[in-house]
Amino acid sequence: MAAKKLRRARLSQELCERLSRHQITTCQDFLCLSLLELMKVTGQSYYDVQNLLCKVSRACAPKMQTAYEMKLRKSVNPSLAFLSTTLHSLDEVLQGGVPCGSLTELTSPPGCGKTQFCIMMSVLATLPVSMGGLDGAVIYIDTESAFSAERLIEIAGNRFPTYFDSDEKLFCMTRSIHLYRELTCGSVLKRIMSLEEEIISKKVKLIIIDSVASVVRKEFDTKLQGNLAERSNFLARGASVLKYLAEEFSIPVILTNQITTSLSNGLAIQADLVSPADDLSLSEGASSSGKRESSCVTAALGNTWSHSVNTRLILQYHDLPTRQLLVAKSPVAPFSAFFYTIEKSGLVLQGLRNPKTGTRN
Repeated sequence: MAAKKLRRARLSQELCERLSRHQITTCQDFLCLSLLELMKVTGQSYYDVQNLLCKVSRACAPKMQTAYEMKLRKSVNPSLAFLSTTLHSLDEVLQGGVPCGSLTELTSPPGCGKTQFCIMMSVLATLPVSMGGLDGAVIYIDTESAFSAERLIEIAGNRFPTYFDSDEKLFCMTRSIHLYRELTCGSVLKRIMSLEEEIISKKVKLIIIDSVASVVRKEFDTKLQGNLAERSNFLARGASVLKYLAEEFSIPVILTNQITTSLSNGLAIQADLVSPADDLSLSEGASSSGKRESSCVTAALGNTWSHSVNTRLILQYHDLPTRQLLVAKSPVAPFSAFFYTIEKSGLVLQGLRNPKTGTRN
């Protein structure tokens, strides 16, 4: 909440412009200054600055709400609670789809369809509410230069041929997808920090970052001293701002991650690297020294990041062309597994697999 822009804290435009000249643009920037510093930059008295501090503090303080109020708001307007994936069995398990107001992560080996899923969700967010969409714009931050406008149009036309029955409708949809290519951690963080006013002005209903791991793993070698702490700080700051944007505007945020392999002697794998919701597979073998080694394929970015995301979906290979989607972490859904293929219309489920019996429903 401290990332909220001062313009939205109901300060006068003149005062906001004056503070902006001193690079004070958010509630956090303002509240981190001493009374004397604020008196100097605002030109106001001690008493007036104290009033300003109270006003800004109230503006960014989390609002208390009861469980009843949360339930009532979602039941009155279900479209504010979830963005449907149109993968009906998955939506049923997630109680509606990708949740609004929180962070959803997709992690997988390369080629399993993370970007395909993101492009498909971009189309869905632009649809009218009557069709399960959010009737809004999308901010798509591409760190791997993987986004394809041609694929966006192909998915839209094949998934909803009746709705997108003309080039005009397709082009109108593409104008609602705002693409940013950010190739460094600094530029990604700067873009995230600047999104608040853009969300309001462009009526944004979905934020996608594809992928977080791409820039982080290129810039931070965790074997070097100090890099792990610096990486954790970057991820914590980014997750904090994204959570604020998701909650403040009640929109879904979708992030993609990569996988990594962790090795250890025996089964004691470093806790910061693995959590139960990270596991993709586990295998054992003998090392060159003859000792038993275990290797665990996990979601990248560590356990700290794993705690930052609210929902984690894992995509993995099965038998080509079939792949598998796992609901590995969710506040509302049990562990579930689905088989899917990637078609011209995007991801298509092939049936639900019961994790207890191993059979398809």
